[in-house]
Amino acid sequence: MEKTSTMPDPTVPPTPPVPLDALLAREDLGLRRVAGPSDPGTVVRWAHTSEMADPYPYLLGGELLLSAGVHIPDGAGPGYFDAYVSRIVAAGGAALGFGLAPVHETVPGALVAACDLQGLPLLEVPPRTTFSGVARAVWQLMAQARLAELRRVTEAHRGLASAAARPDPVPSVLHRLSRHLDGRAVLFGPEGTEIAAAGRALGEETDTALAKLAEVVRPADPGEHRPDPAGPPGSGAVPGAAGPASPAGRARPRPSPASAADTVAGIRLAAYALGAGHGFVLGVAAPPRDSGDHTVASVAAVLLSLLTGEQQGGTGAARSAALVRLLLGGDPQEVAPLLGGERWRVVHARRAVRPSDTRPPDTRSPETRPPEVPSPDALAASALGAALGSALVDPADGIVRVLVPAGREPEAQTGWTLGVSAAVTPHDWPAADTQAARALAHARATRVPLVVHGTRPALDDLVPAADARAHARTLLAPVAGTPALTDTLRTWLSLHGSWDRTAVALSVHRNTVRQRIARCAALLNADLDDPDVRMNLWFALRHI
Repeated sequence: MEKTSTMPDPTVPPTPPVPLDALLAREDLGLRRVAGPSDPGTVVRWAHTSEMADPYPYLLGGELLLSAGVHIPDGAGPGYFDAYVSRIVAAGGAALGFGLAPVHETVPGALVAACDLQGLPLLEVPPRTTFSGVARAVWQLMAQARLAELRRVTEAHRGLASAAARPDPVPSVLHRLSRHLDGRAVLFGPEGTEIAAAGRALGEETDTALAKLAEVVRPADPGEHRPDPAGPPGSGAVPGAAGPASPAGRARPRPSPASAADTVAGIRLAAYALGAGHGFVLGVAAPPRDSGDHTVASVAAVLLSLLTGEQQGGTGAARSAALVRLLLGGDPQEVAPLLGGERWRVVHARRAVRPSDTRPPDTRSPETRPPEVPSPDALAASALGAALGSALVDPADGIVRVLVPAGREPEAQTGWTLGVSAAVTPHDWPAADTQAARALAHARATRVPLVVHGTRPALDDLVPAADARAHARTLLAPVAGTPALTDTLRTWLSLHGSWDRTAVALSVHRNTVRQRIARCAALLNADLDDPDVRMNLWFALRHI
């Protein structure tokens, strides 16, 4: 394992390198390889002209060094050329371009032999090609590569943004990132455990090294000894000192870097701390490819920070205080101001069913039945809450319940079906929860993305609430003791007597709906085809 790095190499230019073969392919240059390996992986980072006998002090590495051989003394033998080439190789030069005329008519044979011996590509530059023309071609190819990289990075940004807007944003972002890097992307939780991952497996050694690298950037707890990002070579992230001693004699935790990188078995590893110290870390493992990959991974880290972190400062403490007060017997009406509002809406959400799936689930055979819609995980539920403008989220039994301040009007969310209650005070939260559940059932049955519980004045507003409830208890007494019957009757009436849509809303077979409605008609001794009967029953069902 190489030494863990937390800073970029300042000697590497930000522009992408140019393959040496691309220069050789330029017919206008007429360059010809006369010695050295024909490695397609050889790249040039810049072009430099020098007639110094020892160019080593003037090279940074990665250059195509251009020379007309002015420095070569008369009668120079193999020893001179071996020393000259060795200095270029030691400086990290990528290739040597030797210009013909006016000094030399041909490339010296001893220079060809030295380059072959030491593995340095040697190019013959014809008399018609100037060194400035070669340098210009290098920069032109760099500009083209840079433009192509910017386009690729821009497309990757768009793909990541689209993935973040999906119903399962965290797995989608990880999947998109792993595809772009042709590697693996992992989200580590505050305890260092793997929460979600995507991409091809790269081996146990790589997985272990990536988990250790994530520890380097994960914020440390007070007094915790953390891996030292500047550990010795060959050790990767190793335990280091916890930092200088405090006045009280206790060691201060070492500050964690925002990102760290390492290489294991030819696989490039990177770790990015997410958010404002909540402990989530993005880990990436992929073969070294393009310089733009770091930019793409950084964008993914920003998106994941938004998806996993707190959306508003101080909300965590306020929610904690509200929870404690409720557990200790506090009244919801008194606790609500801690959460940010006096009137609220309850939202029930469920993963949307595919549009082509229009029949009730139970009517399909196992061979033709589509896969069940997966239950939303905690991260997907949190992302939905963030989209609705609230961190008060409760995912359970395939349904996500969100408590949203009334000032924020819920909007349809891609991949979700939503039912929204009327705006109520905390005292009426249980009733709003029921409204949202019924609105969601109606939305699923009618296959619309969002249904809001109606708040328009109705005729039943003219009847005192106590009288309405007494009437409802009397009328519905024969079926009130069987919740399945009252729920089916309510849903069936709300959907205008549609058997199929009621079956979808209740997730039962339509024959079950028919049996329950027939049972209701018998117990109530009522003709459910009569619109007056339906109106009276609907009025009563609204008050139980």
